[in-house]
Amino acid sequence: MSRPRSHNEWTDPRIADYVAAHTAPPDEIQLDLIDETASHPMAQMQISADQGALMAMLVRLVDARFVVEIGTFTGYSSLAMARALPEGGRMLCCDVSEEYTAIARRYWERAGVADRIELRIAPALDTLRSLPADTVIDLAFIDADKTAYRAYYEELLPRLKTNGLILIDNTLWSGAVVDDDVQDANTVALRELNDFIVSDLRVDSYILPISDGLTMVRKR
Repeated sequence: MSRPRSHNEWTDPRIADYVAAHTAPPDEIQLDLIDETASHPMAQMQISADQGALMAMLVRLVDARFVVEIGTFTGYSSLAMARALPEGGRMLCCDVSEEYTAIARRYWERAGVADRIELRIAPALDTLRSLPADTVIDLAFIDADKTAYRAYYEELLPRLKTNGLILIDNTLWSGAVVDDDVQDANTVALRELNDFIVSDLRVDSYILPISDGLTMVRKR
């Protein structure tokens, strides 16, 4: 199987292949998950292998002990981040699909990280609002319904530790965010979120042009 790489509108495929070849490669378990997800009708929702490697590195860099994921799908991102957690680290995954996350559960078990992950099948906003008031999140990843991104952001940020990170997926949206002729609800929501975050005095941020755009938000 060829190593999966980021696909986007702005990177030369040769560069994308080079980056993938010089990034920590997916192992057999990850490759099997990529292969199984490839036949899924919503396969485009899976993050790329090099993005997974980056996110695992960020988990380690912030010394994350508690990670929250909004939108789990078949589990590639959660698998990458859970593996990067230290002894005693834990992860909360929020999703609404038993069907999709059943695949994720199998691979968590196979990789030996299932005991680090709590999966809640419920609207993510309900799950976030039910967390104890003293909950401290070290790193969060948002990759779910785009029109709710701002609401997720506002629920996560007060709970995020100083210097903690929120990672937000799809923030370049295949380039649609810079095309004023595109005015569908998802694009407008992402465009407005990007405009808001860059002026949010509570954080520092940067949009990485990896895959479909990954925004890194650091709480000041």
